Amino acid sequence: MESAKKLNFFPAKHGISQYYSPRMILHQKNLDYNRHCQHSIGSFVQAVNEPDPSNTNAPRTLDCIYLRYTDNDQGGHELLHLATNRIITRRQVTPIPLTPAAIQAVHTLAENQGMPRGLKISSRTGPILYDSAWIAGVDYDEEAFDEYDDDTYNDDDEYEEENSADTDSDNEHESMDPNDIYEFAHQEQHEHEDDESNPSTVEQNDIDSEQEQEQEQHHEEEQDLNEDNIKRTRSGRTTKPPDRLNMIQYTLPTQTVQPLEYTNEKARVIVTVMCHMNDKLSNPRNHKAQQFLQTYSLLSGLKKFGQKGRVAAIGELKQLHDRVVFRPIRVSDLTPLERKRAMESLIFLSEKRDGTVKGRMCANGSSQRSYIRQDEAASPTAMTESILITATIDAKQKRDVMTSDIPNAFVQTDVNKHKIGERIVMKIKGPMVDMLIEMAPEIYSDYVIEENGRKVFYVMILKALYGMLQSSLLYYNKFRKGIESIGFEVNPFDPCVANRIVNGKQHTVVWHVDDLKSSHVDPKVNDEFLKWLEEKYASDNVGKVKSVRGKRHDYLAMWLDFSEEGVLQIDMRPYVHSMIEDFSGTIGKSKQPWNEKLFRIDKKSNKLDEERAKEFHTFVMKGMFLCKRGRQDIQTGIAFLATQTNEPTEEDWNKLCKLMSYLKCTSEEVTRVEADDEARIYWWVDASFSVHRDMKSHTGAVMSLGKGVICSTSTKQKSNARSSTEAELIAMDDVISKILWTKRFLHHQGFENVTTTIYRDNTSTMKLETNGRESASKRTRHLDIKYFYITDLVKRKEVQLEYCPTKLVMADYMTKPVTGTTFYKLKRMITNIHHD
Repeated sequence: MESAKKLNFFPAKHGISQYYSPRMILHQKNLDYNRHCQHSIGSFVQAVNEPDPSNTNAPRTLDCIYLRYTDNDQGGHELLHLATNRIITRRQVTPIPLTPAAIQAVHTLAENQGMPRGLKISSRTGPILYDSAWIAGVDYDEEAFDEYDDDTYNDDDEYEEENSADTDSDNEHESMDPNDIYEFAHQEQHEHEDDESNPSTVEQNDIDSEQEQEQEQHHEEEQDLNEDNIKRTRSGRTTKPPDRLNMIQYTLPTQTVQPLEYTNEKARVIVTVMCHMNDKLSNPRNHKAQQFLQTYSLLSGLKKFGQKGRVAAIGELKQLHDRVVFRPIRVSDLTPLERKRAMESLIFLSEKRDGTVKGRMCANGSSQRSYIRQDEAASPTAMTESILITATIDAKQKRDVMTSDIPNAFVQTDVNKHKIGERIVMKIKGPMVDMLIEMAPEIYSDYVIEENGRKVFYVMILKALYGMLQSSLLYYNKFRKGIESIGFEVNPFDPCVANRIVNGKQHTVVWHVDDLKSSHVDPKVNDEFLKWLEEKYASDNVGKVKSVRGKRHDYLAMWLDFSEEGVLQIDMRPYVHSMIEDFSGTIGKSKQPWNEKLFRIDKKSNKLDEERAKEFHTFVMKGMFLCKRGRQDIQTGIAFLATQTNEPTEEDWNKLCKLMSYLKCTSEEVTRVEADDEARIYWWVDASFSVHRDMKSHTGAVMSLGKGVICSTSTKQKSNARSSTEAELIAMDDVISKILWTKRFLHHQGFENVTTTIYRDNTSTMKLETNGRESASKRTRHLDIKYFYITDLVKRKEVQLEYCPTKLVMADYMTKPVTGTTFYKLKRMITNIHHD
């Protein structure tokens, strides 16, 4: 297809015009070299990534293989993203030399897909066009392809293959957001603990294993019509190869479309490429992770588990049938568009730790990406800062805290009614058809039809099914509407935090999908709220709402401990222990996580081999998840190591080993956070001038409500500063949005008169931030006006600036690798731990 498109770039030798190409005649558009011809298919390129929002840890470039240009007017390029094995579109690409890592990535994808060694190029219908094993000068006839069966080819399969690729550039989520790490880790826990849970992601490879093998059809052999190598096509037309071609043309047998998809295990690696699960996939010591990955498609599961697998599949289908998740619909009642958009039904079988087999049914929602906007599928989740701030308030006000889990949240959510032509349709096929007919023949029998020799029937989705893109947002809207109906008001600065006043006291609910944290000073209020949850979301068919009461709560991979009066303890010890156990590097004993050479880079240091580079990346991301919660004392080291994940060296590995040695030495430490009685938010903002190899400065900031740090940041500045004063101004601009968010969030939590104090240790910077241009000199006139936004905030009394001696500025810990007594002093202030 691509070759034919490129041939149309040039005037045909015997065409209708010797000056204009077929492309020019039909499209009336000239070729643009930079857009259409600059990059060759198969070249290694870096694609410019444009995440939205841009202030995330998402990579700014993606490693890709160039495929083709896009045909739209805006321009763009279709690429194979090596990290996800998906086709993406990007506006800008830069060709770069092929790296060993890229070569290995392609080999890994080929091995996961069971591809034989050696280069083979085939058309989309199966025939091989080129084989690296062929010998130059030897003519290969059809007998060389006898090993490939002649299967029927149909347009439906072609349509499914074309739509299985994800071409929506807006849905490329490569973010390093630590919240995403919990998403998958928590899903792993529910896969084992909740008998009613379902997977929320769909792997394309399982679609292939669901499909039954097509019946083979025999093709009659082509006969030569004369000695001039005349061929007959399927339509009966006789053709002769053009004289201008040097190669012999063949009429090759076709083969049923076999989409080249990544495997189930590879898909899970992609989902967790920047989180701690990535390591568990390759670590044989982690039996729980290996057991979690033993998920089989229906056909494979029936072969593996036999009757137990069939019973599990029927049980899952019966639950969905009883809950009326879908109802059958006649094909004649569907519009052509609805039939094309119909999602594939998937069912997975897995063996649990107790030996029982669990079935899970979901939909392949990947086909929805072509027509569902991102804002219609993205669901908000609670921010980590919101969780920790509300938990600190819970401890201060001695509230009764309850955490709960809603069972089968998605399948309890009704799908919005759509008009004809926009209904959500799913196609059920294979053994699932027989199972549903056996279960309720009076409902399903009349709707069964045959497609390509297989029994199928279509159903209209009535409730949110796992795998549908809209499911999480539909559930969020349902839950929010429910709590608003009983008096809650959602905080506009975090749509997953809501409050109401009960008996004169505030009742706060924080939720992350189906995990809730509820707090009130009166335990009876939580009792009543639990009853409401059970009435709304629990039943004999669905299951009970799981709730935990008491002083310790395992919530979103953190242990929130309220055992000490007025203190929130953020216990991450189990997570630290798992990191230490899984790390393959040398772990010694170190009471400090770094030395003064942390920011220094040795260009002569050897690069890590691929295996250790992956492990380095994995553990840096684990550290990022950890330092944003209960171990903010390692954030400076993690912030620097995160900049080295693309090409880590032996020097970087040694720095990671030292940090892991520190974690082992302090593995039993638990951060303590307290709020005082001042109704004040304390921020410390600082910058270290020109501490990086490229002479850029480093920003650090921490926030507290009294004792102990709730949230912090440590980041390399994006631009070079000409003085320490300018570096401090840039640092303030880097964090001012977080400072204002904290103030406004607490304002809507009922703290209307809260004061925000920012501590600084640079008096020149404070004068500029207070007086603006009036205090500017020749050396500061070049500064952008945005750095004086703080001046307006000070005048409006949104924030107030106060001087603090450098030795007491906690943010100094986040700007550079402090060591010695300064390290211990600042660490005690950050963690609120009173022993060394």
